[in-house]
Amino acid sequence: MTDDLPRNQAGFATRAIHVGQEPDPLTGAVIPPVYHATTYVQEGIGRSKGFDYTRSGNPTRNALQLCLADLEGAEAAFVFPSGLSAAATLLETLPTGATILAHDDLYGGIYRLLADVRPATAGHKVRFVDFSDAEALKRAVAEDRPDLLWFETPSNPTLRIVDLSLVARLGAEAGAVTVCDSTFSSPAGQRPIEHGIHVVVHSATKMLNGHSDLLGGVVAVSARAPSGLAERVRYLQNALGAVMSPTDCALLHRSLKTLELRSTRQSDSAMRLATSLERRAAALGLERVVYPGLASHAQHDLAARQMLNFGCVVSIELSGDLARVERVLTATRYFHFAVSLGSVESLIQHPFSLTHASVPEERRTATGIGPQLVRLSVGLEDPADLEQDLIQALSRG
Repeated sequence: MTDDLPRNQAGFATRAIHVGQEPDPLTGAVIPPVYHATTYVQEGIGRSKGFDYTRSGNPTRNALQLCLADLEGAEAAFVFPSGLSAAATLLETLPTGATILAHDDLYGGIYRLLADVRPATAGHKVRFVDFSDAEALKRAVAEDRPDLLWFETPSNPTLRIVDLSLVARLGAEAGAVTVCDSTFSSPAGQRPIEHGIHVVVHSATKMLNGHSDLLGGVVAVSARAPSGLAERVRYLQNALGAVMSPTDCALLHRSLKTLELRSTRQSDSAMRLATSLERRAAALGLERVVYPGLASHAQHDLAARQMLNFGCVVSIELSGDLARVERVLTATRYFHFAVSLGSVESLIQHPFSLTHASVPEERRTATGIGPQLVRLSVGLEDPADLEQDLIQALSRG
Protein backbone atom coordinates (compact mmCIF):
# COMPACT_ATOMS: atom_id res chain seq x y z
CA MET A 1 0.00 0.00 0.00
CA THR A 2 1.57 3.25 -1.14
CA ASP A 3 0.68 6.91 -1.38
CA ASP A 4 3.34 8.25 -3.73
CA LEU A 5 3.03 11.96 -4.57
CA PRO A 6 5.07 14.38 -6.65
CA ARG A 7 7.26 16.25 -4.17
CA ASN A 8 5.83 19.61 -5.25
CA GLN A 9 2.35 18.54 -4.11
CA ALA A 10 1.30 18.83 -0.48
CA GLY A 11 0.34 15.61 1.28
CA PHE A 12 -3.20 14.35 1.70
CA ALA A 13 -3.57 15.47 5.33
CA THR A 14 -2.27 18.95 4.50
CA ARG A 15 -4.66 19.37 1.59
CA ALA A 16 -7.59 18.07 3.65
CA ILE A 17 -6.98 20.88 6.13
CA HIS A 18 -6.16 23.76 3.78
CA VAL A 19 -7.92 23.34 0.40
CA GLY A 20 -11.00 25.56 0.38
CA GLN A 21 -10.27 26.75 3.91
CA GLU A 22 -8.15 29.86 3.44
CA PRO A 23 -8.49 32.47 6.22
CA ASP A 24 -11.32 34.94 5.74
CA PRO A 25 -9.88 38.01 3.90
CA LEU A 26 -12.24 40.45 5.66
CA THR A 27 -11.65 39.43 9.29
CA GLY A 28 -8.61 37.18 9.27
CA ALA A 29 -10.68 34.37 10.81
CA VAL A 30 -8.77 31.10 10.44
CA ILE A 31 -12.04 29.27 9.72
CA PRO A 32 -14.13 30.95 6.99
CA PRO A 33 -17.70 31.90 7.92
CA VAL A 34 -20.65 29.67 7.07
CA TYR A 35 -22.78 31.38 4.43
CA HIS A 36 -26.38 30.65 5.41
CA ALA A 37 -27.86 33.19 2.96
CA THR A 38 -30.38 31.84 0.48
CA THR A 39 -30.24 34.84 -1.87
CA TYR A 40 -27.60 37.36 -2.99
CA VAL A 41 -27.78 41.03 -4.03
CA GLN A 42 -27.16 41.56 -7.74
CA GLU A 43 -25.04 44.48 -8.95
CA GLY A 44 -27.17 44.94 -12.07
CA ILE A 45 -28.72 42.97 -14.90
CA GLY A 46 -26.34 40.14 -15.63
CA ARG A 47 -23.85 41.37 -13.02
CA SER A 48 -23.21 39.59 -9.72
CA LYS A 49 -20.45 38.49 -7.40
CA GLY A 50 -20.88 34.93 -8.65
CA PHE A 51 -23.99 33.91 -6.71
CA ASP A 52 -27.73 34.48 -7.00
CA TYR A 53 -29.54 31.68 -5.11
CA THR A 54 -28.08 29.04 -2.79
CA ARG A 55 -29.62 26.10 -4.65
CA SER A 56 -27.52 27.13 -7.66
CA GLY A 57 -24.36 27.95 -5.73
CA ASN A 58 -23.13 28.74 -2.24
CA PRO A 59 -19.64 29.76 -1.05
CA THR A 60 -19.62 27.22 1.79
CA ARG A 61 -20.67 24.41 -0.53
CA ASN A 62 -18.17 25.48 -3.18
CA ALA A 63 -15.33 25.34 -0.65
CA LEU A 64 -16.26 21.81 0.40
CA GLN A 65 -16.61 20.63 -3.18
CA LEU A 66 -13.20 22.07 -4.05
CA CYS A 67 -11.61 20.14 -1.19
CA LEU A 68 -13.35 16.87 -2.07
CA ALA A 69 -12.36 17.14 -5.73
CA ASP A 70 -8.76 17.72 -4.70
CA LEU A 71 -8.70 14.72 -2.34
CA GLU A 72 -10.25 12.40 -4.92
CA GLY A 73 -8.09 13.68 -7.78
CA ALA A 74 -11.28 14.70 -9.61
CA GLU A 75 -12.09 17.46 -12.08
CA ALA A 76 -15.14 18.38 -10.00
CA ALA A 77 -17.07 17.15 -6.98
CA PHE A 78 -20.68 17.76 -6.00
CA VAL A 79 -22.31 17.31 -2.60
CA PHE A 80 -25.89 16.18 -2.06
CA PRO A 81 -28.29 15.88 0.88
CA SER A 82 -27.85 12.07 0.99
CA GLY A 83 -25.92 9.29 -0.68
CA LEU A 84 -29.02 8.04 -2.47
CA SER A 85 -29.82 11.50 -3.84
CA ALA A 86 -26.27 11.64 -5.20
CA ALA A 87 -26.73 8.25 -6.89
CA ALA A 88 -30.17 9.14 -8.24
CA THR A 89 -28.91 12.40 -9.73
CA LEU A 90 -25.95 10.68 -11.37
CA LEU A 91 -28.26 8.07 -12.91
CA GLU A 92 -30.30 10.89 -14.44
CA THR A 93 -27.36 11.53 -16.78
CA LEU A 94 -28.22 8.29 -18.61
CA PRO A 95 -30.67 8.29 -21.52
CA THR A 96 -33.96 6.41 -21.39
CA GLY A 97 -33.44 2.71 -22.01
CA ALA A 98 -29.73 2.72 -21.13
CA THR A 99 -28.07 -0.54 -20.08
CA ILE A 100 -26.46 -0.74 -16.65
CA LEU A 101 -24.16 -3.52 -15.48
CA ALA A 102 -24.12 -3.49 -11.68
CA HIS A 103 -22.23 -5.36 -9.00
CA ASP A 104 -24.43 -8.03 -7.42
CA ASP A 105 -23.20 -7.07 -3.94
CA LEU A 106 -24.50 -3.55 -3.33
CA TYR A 107 -25.98 -1.56 -0.45
CA GLY A 108 -29.71 -2.31 -0.28
CA GLY A 109 -30.77 1.25 -1.08
CA ILE A 110 -28.69 1.32 -4.27
CA TYR A 111 -29.97 -2.13 -5.21
CA ARG A 112 -33.56 -0.89 -4.84
CA LEU A 113 -32.79 2.16 -6.99
CA LEU A 114 -31.24 0.06 -9.76
CA ALA A 115 -33.51 -2.98 -9.64
CA ASP A 116 -36.88 -1.33 -9.06
CA VAL A 117 -36.88 2.44 -9.56
CA ARG A 118 -34.78 3.12 -12.66
CA PRO A 119 -36.30 0.35 -14.82
CA ALA A 120 -39.77 1.70 -14.02
CA THR A 121 -39.05 5.41 -14.39
CA ALA A 122 -36.43 5.45 -17.15
CA GLY A 123 -36.64 2.06 -18.82
CA HIS A 124 -33.10 1.24 -17.77
CA LYS A 125 -32.03 -2.35 -18.37
CA VAL A 126 -30.07 -3.48 -15.32
CA ARG A 127 -28.09 -6.71 -14.97
CA PHE A 128 -26.33 -7.76 -11.79
CA VAL A 129 -23.06 -9.65 -11.93
CA ASP A 130 -20.21 -10.43 -9.54
CA PHE A 131 -17.64 -7.72 -10.29
CA SER A 132 -15.09 -9.52 -8.11
CA ASP A 133 -15.16 -12.42 -10.61
CA ALA A 134 -13.00 -11.09 -13.44
CA GLU A 135 -14.06 -13.66 -16.02
CA ALA A 136 -17.78 -13.27 -15.28
CA LEU A 137 -17.41 -9.51 -15.54
CA LYS A 138 -15.58 -9.70 -18.87
CA ARG A 139 -18.29 -11.95 -20.32
CA ALA A 140 -21.09 -9.68 -19.11
CA VAL A 141 -19.46 -6.56 -20.58
CA ALA A 142 -18.93 -8.31 -23.91
CA GLU A 143 -22.54 -9.56 -23.99
CA ASP A 144 -24.31 -6.40 -22.83
CA ARG A 145 -22.11 -3.56 -24.10
CA PRO A 146 -23.38 -1.48 -21.15
CA ASP A 147 -23.62 2.28 -20.96
CA LEU A 148 -22.59 2.28 -17.30
CA LEU A 149 -20.73 0.00 -14.87
CA TRP A 150 -21.67 0.49 -11.19
CA PHE A 151 -19.89 -1.27 -8.33
CA GLU A 152 -18.73 -1.05 -4.73
CA THR A 153 -15.32 -1.92 -3.39
CA PRO A 154 -15.04 -3.04 -0.67
CA SER A 155 -18.60 -4.27 -1.05
CA ASN A 156 -21.29 -3.92 1.58
CA PRO A 157 -21.31 -6.04 3.72
CA THR A 158 -19.34 -9.00 2.38
CA LEU A 159 -16.19 -6.94 1.71
CA ARG A 160 -15.48 -8.34 -1.72
CA ILE A 161 -12.79 -6.40 -3.57
CA VAL A 162 -13.19 -5.29 -7.19
CA ASP A 163 -10.15 -4.74 -9.41
CA LEU A 164 -10.34 -1.01 -10.14
CA SER A 165 -7.92 -1.06 -13.07
CA LEU A 166 -9.73 -3.98 -14.70
CA VAL A 167 -13.13 -2.25 -14.50
CA ALA A 168 -11.60 0.95 -15.87
CA ARG A 169 -10.12 -0.94 -18.82
CA LEU A 170 -13.31 -2.88 -19.57
CA GLY A 171 -15.35 0.31 -19.34
CA ALA A 172 -13.03 2.11 -21.74
CA GLU A 173 -13.19 -0.75 -24.24
CA ALA A 174 -17.01 -0.80 -24.08
CA GLY A 175 -17.42 2.97 -24.11
CA ALA A 176 -19.13 2.79 -20.72
CA VAL A 177 -19.02 5.21 -17.81
CA THR A 178 -17.48 3.54 -14.75
CA VAL A 179 -18.81 4.39 -11.28
CA CYS A 180 -17.22 3.22 -8.02
CA ASP A 181 -19.04 3.55 -4.71
CA SER A 182 -16.09 4.09 -2.39
CA THR A 183 -18.11 4.70 0.78
CA PHE A 184 -16.40 1.89 2.69
CA SER A 185 -12.98 3.40 2.09
CA SER A 186 -12.95 7.19 1.40
CA PRO A 187 -10.08 8.90 -0.46
CA ALA A 188 -7.91 8.33 2.60
CA GLY A 189 -8.17 4.59 1.92
CA GLN A 190 -8.35 4.32 -1.87
CA ARG A 191 -8.59 6.63 -4.88
CA PRO A 192 -10.42 4.95 -7.76
CA ILE A 193 -9.86 7.85 -10.14
CA GLU A 194 -6.12 7.20 -9.97
CA HIS A 195 -6.88 3.72 -11.37
CA GLY A 196 -8.87 5.11 -14.30
CA ILE A 197 -12.42 5.07 -12.89
CA HIS A 198 -14.60 7.90 -14.23
CA VAL A 199 -16.83 8.67 -11.23
CA VAL A 200 -16.59 8.07 -7.48
CA VAL A 201 -19.68 8.24 -5.29
CA HIS A 202 -19.96 8.26 -1.50
CA SER A 203 -22.49 8.28 1.21
CA ALA A 204 -20.75 11.17 2.98
CA THR A 205 -22.76 10.25 6.07
CA LYS A 206 -20.29 7.46 6.69
CA MET A 207 -16.48 7.62 6.67
CA LEU A 208 -16.15 11.10 5.17
CA ASN A 209 -18.11 12.71 7.99
CA GLY A 210 -17.45 10.16 10.68
CA HIS A 211 -19.48 11.76 13.47
CA SER A 212 -23.04 10.42 12.95
CA ASP A 213 -24.44 13.94 12.76
CA LEU A 214 -25.27 14.63 9.11
CA LEU A 215 -26.61 13.02 5.96
CA GLY A 216 -24.76 13.62 2.72
CA GLY A 217 -23.65 12.28 -0.63
CA VAL A 218 -20.81 12.97 -3.06
CA VAL A 219 -20.31 12.58 -6.79
CA ALA A 220 -16.70 13.17 -7.91
CA VAL A 221 -16.05 13.21 -11.66
CA SER A 222 -12.65 12.53 -13.22
CA ALA A 223 -11.19 14.74 -15.92
CA ARG A 224 -11.01 11.52 -17.98
CA ALA A 225 -14.76 10.96 -17.80
CA PRO A 226 -16.79 11.41 -21.00
CA SER A 227 -16.85 15.03 -22.13
CA GLY A 228 -19.50 17.12 -20.44
CA LEU A 229 -20.37 14.63 -17.68
CA ALA A 230 -19.36 16.94 -14.82
CA GLU A 231 -21.36 19.82 -16.28
CA ARG A 232 -24.35 17.53 -16.76
CA VAL A 233 -24.21 16.52 -13.10
CA ARG A 234 -23.95 20.20 -12.14
CA TYR A 235 -26.99 21.06 -14.27
CA LEU A 236 -29.08 18.17 -12.93
CA GLN A 237 -28.19 18.89 -9.32
CA ASN A 238 -29.51 22.43 -9.73
CA ALA A 239 -32.54 21.33 -11.77
CA LEU A 240 -33.51 18.69 -9.20
CA GLY A 241 -32.64 20.83 -6.18
CA ALA A 242 -30.52 18.08 -4.65
CA VAL A 243 -28.09 20.23 -2.67
CA MET A 244 -26.52 19.92 0.76
CA SER A 245 -27.30 22.69 3.25
CA PRO A 246 -24.57 25.21 4.16
CA THR A 247 -24.59 23.97 7.77
CA ASP A 248 -24.00 20.37 6.71
CA CYS A 249 -21.33 21.50 4.23
CA ALA A 250 -19.44 23.24 7.02
CA LEU A 251 -19.74 20.19 9.28
CA LEU A 252 -18.51 17.85 6.56
CA HIS A 253 -15.62 20.14 5.64
CA ARG A 254 -14.65 20.18 9.32
CA SER A 255 -14.65 16.37 9.34
CA LEU A 256 -12.35 16.13 6.32
CA LYS A 257 -9.59 17.74 8.38
CA THR A 258 -9.32 14.59 10.51
CA LEU A 259 -10.19 12.07 7.80
CA GLU A 260 -6.71 10.62 7.34
CA LEU A 261 -6.14 10.33 11.10
CA ARG A 262 -9.52 8.67 11.63
CA SER A 263 -9.16 6.36 8.65
CA THR A 264 -5.70 5.18 9.67
CA ARG A 265 -6.60 4.61 13.32
CA GLN A 266 -9.88 2.87 12.52
CA SER A 267 -8.20 0.61 9.97
CA ASP A 268 -5.47 -0.31 12.44
CA SER A 269 -8.05 -1.11 15.12
CA ALA A 270 -10.15 -3.13 12.66
CA MET A 271 -7.08 -5.15 11.70
CA ARG A 272 -6.32 -5.86 15.34
CA LEU A 273 -9.91 -6.86 16.05
CA ALA A 274 -10.25 -9.06 12.95
CA THR A 275 -6.99 -10.85 13.74
CA SER A 276 -8.08 -11.48 17.32
CA LEU A 277 -11.51 -12.77 16.33
CA GLU A 278 -10.11 -15.04 13.62
CA ARG A 279 -7.62 -16.52 16.07
CA ARG A 280 -10.42 -17.27 18.55
CA ALA A 281 -13.11 -18.14 15.98
CA ALA A 282 -13.83 -21.67 17.15
CA ALA A 283 -13.99 -20.73 20.83
CA LEU A 284 -16.25 -17.75 20.11
CA GLY A 285 -18.66 -19.60 17.85
CA LEU A 286 -17.66 -17.86 14.62
CA GLU A 287 -17.92 -19.56 11.26
CA ARG A 288 -15.75 -16.95 9.55
CA VAL A 289 -14.21 -13.52 9.93
CA VAL A 290 -14.06 -11.34 6.81
CA TYR A 291 -11.66 -8.41 6.52
CA PRO A 292 -9.54 -7.42 3.49
CA GLY A 293 -6.47 -7.03 5.70
CA LEU A 294 -6.48 -10.68 6.72
CA ALA A 295 -4.30 -13.06 4.71
CA SER A 296 -7.29 -15.43 4.68
CA HIS A 297 -9.34 -12.96 2.62
CA ALA A 298 -9.64 -14.33 -0.91
CA GLN A 299 -8.61 -10.99 -2.43
CA HIS A 300 -6.15 -9.80 0.18
CA ASP A 301 -3.36 -9.30 -2.37
CA LEU A 302 -5.58 -7.19 -4.64
CA ALA A 303 -6.72 -5.10 -1.68
CA ALA A 304 -3.10 -4.54 -0.65
CA ARG A 305 -2.22 -3.35 -4.16
CA GLN A 306 -5.02 -0.83 -4.64
CA MET A 307 -5.94 0.31 -1.13
CA LEU A 308 -4.02 2.64 1.17
CA ASN A 309 -5.56 0.95 4.21
CA PHE A 310 -8.09 -1.85 4.64
CA GLY A 311 -10.95 0.16 6.14
CA CYS A 312 -12.95 0.09 9.35
CA VAL A 313 -15.53 -2.61 8.54
CA VAL A 314 -15.23 -6.23 9.67
CA SER A 315 -17.93 -8.82 8.95
CA ILE A 316 -18.41 -11.95 11.02
CA GLU A 317 -20.64 -14.97 10.53
CA LEU A 318 -21.93 -16.55 13.72
CA SER A 319 -22.74 -20.19 14.30
CA GLY A 320 -26.08 -20.98 15.91
CA ASP A 321 -29.57 -19.67 15.33
CA LEU A 322 -31.05 -16.19 14.92
CA ALA A 323 -31.75 -15.99 18.65
CA ARG A 324 -28.02 -16.22 19.32
CA VAL A 325 -27.33 -13.51 16.73
CA GLU A 326 -29.77 -11.20 18.50
CA ARG A 327 -28.23 -11.91 21.89
CA VAL A 328 -24.81 -10.91 20.56
CA LEU A 329 -26.17 -7.78 18.86
CA THR A 330 -27.68 -6.57 22.12
CA ALA A 331 -24.92 -7.67 24.51
CA THR A 332 -22.17 -5.25 23.50
CA ARG A 333 -21.31 -2.17 25.56
CA TYR A 334 -19.29 -0.05 23.14
CA PHE A 335 -20.63 -1.36 19.82
CA HIS A 336 -24.04 0.28 19.39
CA PHE A 337 -26.64 -1.86 17.61
CA ALA A 338 -27.38 0.62 14.82
CA VAL A 339 -27.02 0.98 11.06
CA SER A 340 -24.38 3.13 9.34
CA LEU A 341 -20.60 2.92 9.56
CA GLY A 342 -17.39 4.91 9.59
CA SER A 343 -18.25 6.92 12.69
CA VAL A 344 -16.00 7.59 15.67
CA GLU A 345 -18.24 5.35 17.78
CA SER A 346 -18.27 1.64 16.97
CA LEU A 347 -21.43 0.11 15.52
CA ILE A 348 -22.76 -3.42 15.12
CA GLN A 349 -25.64 -4.29 12.80
CA HIS A 350 -27.54 -7.08 11.06
CA PRO A 351 -27.51 -6.57 7.26
CA PHE A 352 -30.04 -9.33 6.53
CA SER A 353 -32.82 -7.53 8.41
CA LEU A 354 -31.66 -3.91 8.15
CA THR A 355 -29.47 -2.42 5.40
CA HIS A 356 -30.21 -5.20 2.88
CA ALA A 357 -33.83 -5.98 3.78
CA SER A 358 -34.97 -4.55 0.42
CA VAL A 359 -32.84 -7.09 -1.48
CA PRO A 360 -34.75 -10.31 -2.32
CA GLU A 361 -33.87 -13.09 0.11
CA GLU A 362 -32.57 -15.42 -2.59
CA ARG A 363 -30.16 -12.72 -3.79
CA ARG A 364 -29.06 -11.95 -0.23
CA THR A 365 -28.35 -15.63 0.37
CA ALA A 366 -26.54 -16.03 -2.96
CA THR A 367 -24.16 -13.17 -2.14
CA GLY A 368 -23.43 -14.42 1.38
CA ILE A 369 -25.75 -12.11 3.30
CA GLY A 370 -27.46 -14.64 5.53
CA PRO A 371 -29.22 -14.29 8.90
CA GLN A 372 -26.00 -15.17 10.75
CA LEU A 373 -23.93 -12.37 9.19
CA VAL A 374 -23.08 -9.42 11.44
CA ARG A 375 -21.32 -6.24 10.30
CA LEU A 376 -18.98 -4.34 12.59
CA SER A 377 -17.88 -0.74 12.09
CA VAL A 378 -14.80 -0.13 14.19
CA GLY A 379 -14.56 3.33 15.72
CA LEU A 380 -11.96 5.31 17.63
CA GLU A 381 -12.37 3.73 21.06
CA ASP A 382 -9.39 2.00 22.64
CA PRO A 383 -9.00 -1.16 20.53
CA ALA A 384 -8.43 -3.26 23.66
CA ASP A 385 -11.85 -2.19 24.95
CA LEU A 386 -13.49 -3.08 21.64
CA GLU A 387 -11.80 -6.46 21.56
CA GLN A 388 -12.87 -7.25 25.11
CA ASP A 389 -16.41 -6.03 24.42
CA LEU A 390 -16.92 -8.33 21.45
CA ILE A 391 -15.32 -11.32 23.13
CA GLN A 392 -17.64 -11.02 26.12
CA ALA A 393 -20.71 -10.57 23.88
CA LEU A 394 -19.83 -13.57 21.73
CA SER A 395 -19.02 -15.68 24.79
CA ARG A 396 -22.33 -14.79 26.47
CA GLY A 397 -24.27 -15.28 23.27
